[in-house]
Amino acid sequence: MVKKVVILGPESTGKSTLCKQLAVHYNTVWVEEYAREYLLQNGTSYTFENLLDIAKGQVNREQSAFDKATADTSAVDNGQWANKSKIDNLACRQVGLKPAIFIDTNMYVMKVWCEFVFDKCHHWILNRIAEREYDLYLFCNIDLPWVKDELREYPDLLSRQKLYRHYKDILINQNVPWVDISGSNEERLEKAIAGLSRHLGMQGA
Repeated sequence: MVKKVVILGPESTGKSTLCKQLAVHYNTVWVEEYAREYLLQNGTSYTFENLLDIAKGQVNREQSAFDKATADTSAVDNGQWANKSKIDNLACRQVGLKPAIFIDTNMYVMKVWCEFVFDKCHHWILNRIAEREYDLYLFCNIDLPWVKDELREYPDLLSRQKLYRHYKDILINQNVPWVDISGSNEERLEKAIAGLSRHLGMQGA
């Protein structure tokens, strides 16, 4: 019942900002990107093997958030709600559930990262892509200005365009619905909320 919504896109496209905004709007939780924490702790130089460590940390963080969001299912499982598919956000909160969790990047990001930098991808990452299920992708466009920080690597427009096309190709060739998110931060939030309503039937908190 708890939906898993992933925010994807190249670096500096407002993914974390959008996750935070959506978590506030829907009174729920969001999963921070593990890579940032890992690189700040271990240094910005990384190897192909380091990306596998980052991928495992991301999956663990995501799973922990999902398990916490779905911890109280007793009222639903005991039949308090006659039609689980029609439980709205208010009903979710009444039984201690969250309507969704918002995930800042997933294994598609790790796949793109591996292939863009090292021209190969760990089989572990590919296996997680095959087995993990999501309900919606919000795909952040590169129309926001690139903002420098100590972890970002690709300020040039050509690299950003290549990465954007790589992500778009992935989304086109998979079955989960996705929404292109562009414009200012305020416009991105509006488009994300509209997409969540259209595809998942989610209304604001």
